[in-house]
Amino acid sequence: MPSAIGSSSISTAKYCLLFVLVLFVFAAIACSSEKNDTEPDSSSTVAEETPTVPVATVVSPFDGDATTDWPAYGGDRGGSGHSVSDEITRDNVSQLEEAWVYQTGEGIDIGWFKFENTPILNAGLLFISTPLNAVIAISPTTGEEVWRYDPELPRNIQRTQGWVSRGVAFWEESTGDESKACHYRVLFGTLDATLLAIDARTGLLCEDFGEEGVVRLDRGVGPVVEGMYAMTSPPAIVGDVVITGSSIRDNHQVEDPYGTVRGFNVRTGDELWAWDPIPRSPEIAGYETWTPEAAEKTGAANAWAPLSGDAERDMVFVPTGSASPDFYGGERVGDNLYSSSVVALKASTGEIVWHFQTVHHDIFDYDVGSQPSLVTVPRDGEQVDAVAVVTKMGFIYVLDRDTGEPLFPIEERPVPASDVPGEVASPTQPFPVLPPPLLEAKISPDDAWALTEESEAKCRDLIAGARNEGVFTPPSFEGSIFFPWWGGGINWGGASYDPERSLLVTAIKRLPAVMKLIPRKSDDEGNMLGTPYTSEGGVISGEAGMPCIAPPWGELIGVSLDSGDIEWRVPLGETQTSREYPDLIKGTKFWGGPITTAGGLVFAAASVDGYLRAYDVESGDELWRGKLPAGGQATPMSYEVDGKQYVVIAAGGHGSLGTQPGDYFVAYALPE
Repeated sequence: MPSAIGSSSISTAKYCLLFVLVLFVFAAIACSSEKNDTEPDSSSTVAEETPTVPVATVVSPFDGDATTDWPAYGGDRGGSGHSVSDEITRDNVSQLEEAWVYQTGEGIDIGWFKFENTPILNAGLLFISTPLNAVIAISPTTGEEVWRYDPELPRNIQRTQGWVSRGVAFWEESTGDESKACHYRVLFGTLDATLLAIDARTGLLCEDFGEEGVVRLDRGVGPVVEGMYAMTSPPAIVGDVVITGSSIRDNHQVEDPYGTVRGFNVRTGDELWAWDPIPRSPEIAGYETWTPEAAEKTGAANAWAPLSGDAERDMVFVPTGSASPDFYGGERVGDNLYSSSVVALKASTGEIVWHFQTVHHDIFDYDVGSQPSLVTVPRDGEQVDAVAVVTKMGFIYVLDRDTGEPLFPIEERPVPASDVPGEVASPTQPFPVLPPPLLEAKISPDDAWALTEESEAKCRDLIAGARNEGVFTPPSFEGSIFFPWWGGGINWGGASYDPERSLLVTAIKRLPAVMKLIPRKSDDEGNMLGTPYTSEGGVISGEAGMPCIAPPWGELIGVSLDSGDIEWRVPLGETQTSREYPDLIKGTKFWGGPITTAGGLVFAAASVDGYLRAYDVESGDELWRGKLPAGGQATPMSYEVDGKQYVVIAAGGHGSLGTQPGDYFVAYALPE
């Protein structure tokens, strides 16, 4: 069965001494176990033998005072992506050096392996999750392992989004004895559709939660195929409610699983409420934006990206996905609320407070793939609480947190109509006036680029031969240019907000793609089952996999949420393509996002070149870079312990980019 085990890297003497102070009997048992278990053993039965070990018998491996500077995936529960630590500044960041390295020990030869985790810091420990869904606690000052919980997922089951986990959540009991089991809890959603509650001190499942620490998530959500319904992002926690989204296979069929968002009691695991982004009956607001048949059978619209919470308002902000299937909506005519939206729910009840739909009748897979950023922005001499929503289209919507009303103007503008029989594309889409779109409105054959003249000519022909009317060009039989690509624009890396400067920093992709619809030959052929068509497409590339437009293909951008202006933009990463083409390409493909710090810095890795970089938040100038042992396709985090600031990044590579695989977490700090 899954096990929770101690690491031999903790000092035995210190470990035993602390145990003696708690209880002599437990001390003797713990010390004996530590001496005999020289390596972590996934077959250990510690969880079975000691199900009631008090929290006090497992302690933080350092004596200092750790801040909770990064207590949640997005820096805080509101997803600001900002660290208040300021020991590392623009003046001294050039001195950063490696402070510690931790390796998870997981194999990297299991296929589509994507190391996207961002650690969190709580109760004196860093909590991480791995692509294979192990949850691990490590020391924030040394990187030493304290405990590990492994759900031991079957390796022979195809996973809807590969092997990936972006993080965990943390909850602390507001009253009572801290030494009680599960006073501190790590909440984690798995690839096999379970929600786990783990004792943050021991790594043991909390037996009072669900069925001995486990709540199943794949029940009551329509048709589910094993491995195709999961959680890849951490749950949200608002008060004593833990709220889950889901990851559902993309573009498979009309009748995919439902994208139900649910709230559970964090102590017991009891379901408190469930909200389906697709209104299934006439009594529910938004039903009129669907046909009755579509409202009954359409799946997805799931919230796969991280959710954000505001405990004072008892609100959770849900970024929803596109309804199924992605690229043909003839079976679901209408605007299709509440797909491709940000929806504010009452966290205690699941009731809708307000909603804003970013894409009407989404046939582009332009879902909201980033955590909504809860920010406070200046307006007319006052500070206004807001939600900043960054999107795959390269649009930024800034909405009042209480009402959803825009703080910058948004216009419904005409967009191209579909020429595919059965499809009824929305005649308009919402365009923000400010901030301006972060991507150009359209590419043309003149924008074609490649390493050689022959390849450039092929790129030019590919662009010229496709339907190409700018953003929101609908899929077509000849193939349509999607710029940006349905992978972004801005994706799960999201944004960071520097409150001192009212500056939102985000990373954006410039990758053109083509999407083509093909008349179906048989009912069970290909994807988009239940429709008259199948689809095919991808990023338009020349030789060596280089995108068919000139770099940069990845940029870091600073946007003022005071004025709405773009303050700066710089290439993200660089690469040397080949000896035959020695020019340095600046601005690479990437996965991940940036963070900001109170020291006036932006930290980002994400690019294919394997560096973590520090930038000046006011100019975007690069100030420092550190070479990682593997691809850093994750969002970093930062915290402070005893006045010493650390910056930590997962470095494990990314299957979809083909970067160097590994199993590392690397911490950087200033020298002593």
